Amino acid sequence: MGQPITAVEKPTHRPGMVRFEIDRTLTGMGHERYRDRDEITGHRPPDELARRLIATGKVDAVHIYSNEITVDLKKGFDDTGLKDILENLFIYYRPDRDGVTPAAR
Repeated sequence: MGQPITAVEKPTHRPGMVRFEIDRTLTGMGHERYRDRDEITGHRPPDELARRLIATGKVDAVHIYSNEITVDLKKGFDDTGLKDILENLFIYYRPDRDGVTPAAR
């Protein structure tokens, strides 16, 4: 249940940096920055996204501006799996993962 996000990875010129564009805004016109060493206490979608990305252990920092997400990877890591985290941000449960089948309306 929930609505998937469409994410497109965009090229960058800096090694160790990954940029994504998604089909909706998460911050409006505000910039949000998160670092691995910071405690993320908010409950908004950009806070949750940053928490999930950093929890992979691959991410040093996340910057979110509107519908653009820039990820600084830790040295020696790649971006495998990060796009899936973005696309599933608003998926609350999946039958294959949680064993729950949504009721038909």
